[in-house]
Amino acid sequence: MIKLTAGPVKIRDSAPVPYGGEISREKTIAYSVFASHNKSKEKGRLSLKFDRLISHDITYVGIIQTARASGLERFPVPYVLTNCHNSLCAVGGTINEDDHVFGLSAAKKYGGIYVPANLAVIHQYAREKLAFGGGMILGSDSHTRYGALGTMGVGEGGPEIVRQLLENTYDMIALCGAVYDNGFVKNKVIEFAGPGIASLPMDYRMGIDVMTTETACLSSVWETDGAVKAWYEAHGRGEAFKELRISEGAEYDGLIEIDLSTVEPMAALPFHPSKAVTLRELIAEPADILRQCEERTGLSLVNKVKVGKLMVDQGIIAGCAGGMYDNIAEAAAILRKGSVGDGYFGLSVYPSSVPINMELLRTGVQAELMSRGAVFKPAFCGPCFGAGDVPANGALSIRHTTRNFPNREGSKPSDGQISSVMLMDARSIAATAANGGVLTSAAEFDYEAPEAHEYRFDGSIYEKRVYSGFGNPDDSEELRFGPNIKPWPDIPALPENLVLRLDSVIHDPVTTTDELIPSGETSSYRSNPYKLAEFTLSRRDPGYVARAKETANLTEEEKNSVLAAFGLERASALFESVIYATSPGDGSAREQAASCQRVLGGGANICREFATKRYRSNCINWGMLPLEYKGEFEGQVGDFVLLKDIRKAVAEGKETVEGVLLSGGNKLSLSFSMPNLTEGERATILAGCLMNRYREMKG
Repeated sequence: MIKLTAGPVKIRDSAPVPYGGEISREKTIAYSVFASHNKSKEKGRLSLKFDRLISHDITYVGIIQTARASGLERFPVPYVLTNCHNSLCAVGGTINEDDHVFGLSAAKKYGGIYVPANLAVIHQYAREKLAFGGGMILGSDSHTRYGALGTMGVGEGGPEIVRQLLENTYDMIALCGAVYDNGFVKNKVIEFAGPGIASLPMDYRMGIDVMTTETACLSSVWETDGAVKAWYEAHGRGEAFKELRISEGAEYDGLIEIDLSTVEPMAALPFHPSKAVTLRELIAEPADILRQCEERTGLSLVNKVKVGKLMVDQGIIAGCAGGMYDNIAEAAAILRKGSVGDGYFGLSVYPSSVPINMELLRTGVQAELMSRGAVFKPAFCGPCFGAGDVPANGALSIRHTTRNFPNREGSKPSDGQISSVMLMDARSIAATAANGGVLTSAAEFDYEAPEAHEYRFDGSIYEKRVYSGFGNPDDSEELRFGPNIKPWPDIPALPENLVLRLDSVIHDPVTTTDELIPSGETSSYRSNPYKLAEFTLSRRDPGYVARAKETANLTEEEKNSVLAAFGLERASALFESVIYATSPGDGSAREQAASCQRVLGGGANICREFATKRYRSNCINWGMLPLEYKGEFEGQVGDFVLLKDIRKAVAEGKETVEGVLLSGGNKLSLSFSMPNLTEGERATILAGCLMNRYREMKG
């Protein structure tokens, strides 16, 4: 049972109660963490400096290239470069390993920490080596969540990492199924407290915590207890523990109550983690539920029902959500009563770090699973974003990973190849494997749970293989570039007048970052802005790239014709591309969802609202105007929007700007809003992008 209470609540006698007064946040856990990291003296404003930074090999090359162009001299705080996304080094020739070599050379030159490929996925390394009570970690991955360990983790696009590398601040003006669609926790911090926490093992807590990203919240933090203290001690970092407690009198915007006694195994249907149903219901009425799924997604899965049973083709246990010790040990206990078998169903297991795998080896868990037909693979995030264990066409994969967005498993519908993912717990995945691929709930499976054991963390592999250069930059070290690693193009400053051509119009309720720039096959090109940009909107609007290039190559005659229609003189405006999407940017933090548009000449996003703060920040950091339009947008592909005197409006801090839509020879006045832009954000837009702004500041 999950109960939502909207409106203020206050902690009285250690219990939350409705509260009618003005909200004061000083007694919350989040406030105490923010306050200790806030560099602003202005009331109501947060300017945060983070303790640690972390990126993976899809993002760190672009981040370092941006920081270099902005004047980077050294890494001022520990910055960890992990290699858990572009680890399939045969993809794209040498270019993935070229990125890794670049990363190590950057760690040596600027004083960073480099984790070689397959040692650990980004978030497990952060848990094991970086997290500490009351701390803050900024990561260029949306699932940057370490709240169960008392650390506030925030996932943002690469430019926010650049800010920290250049010793600037992260500025702000002040579950899945139950709180995603209604926006209950959007851009807020979730605090976990209550007597039920004590009953949850640490791996379970961390699995819940990492999935708070899918609620669209900003971050999360938990009360900490003896189990957290023991976890830190087991990992040789007992000093990192800090007791965090919600104080009497703490006040909150709302309350989520979860009755843990009612929790049962569930599955998230395609194509979002919030589309959850109980396995009990899905097993009882698979055809009816899958028909409802088909109505919502257009994806037909009813053919997977055979004689009333839902047949599954693949099981994956992986990554920062599924690849932890407890999950894998429980899976082994379940499979003792069966095997994966020799049919179409297959099971792959990806431990989230080598230390976890070493413990699985020590306790015999890995041998148990392998003897039952499971295949073990290295620490790798591929199944989470479509670069590992891609299913067959038409297949249904069940995964204990973080996301099941469209094509997240690696299929290519544009080529007639489509498969789908349901998210489930590792235990029920193992029960399904033991039952020959028939969807099975662990709650209905008779097995003997593994005995509790003392977890032994062996960090010696990190000591032997991780390059730890923080505090010791080497200016003489030369960065090592591969042929695919390209610098960012020159980006123009915001002009006095801007004409935007609509090159894509999307009225879907939400447009994910996976749709703005696909994951999977594009990953190898993340270090090449030009090649990557060719994939922009390729899965959602394949004609967008060609249209954006047309806009960039408009002739003077074509421009003058448009200007004349607006009543402007020749050459009095810059022409750029724009997309309209109702609510863009749900999902990944990847900055490339915005930067690819900018590389193609994008100058703005028009939307009803941004799906996440991090995507809006990405647009701003790449100099694209974040234009919100609250009415029914009437623009069509090929129409033009004039923003007259836009530079003056941004410089003066206007939150409303006037525009004119030119459509089919008719003109329509429009009013756009750009609320709550900070002074720094306005300066970034005026400069054309964050990189330009920092160059000007270095000046």
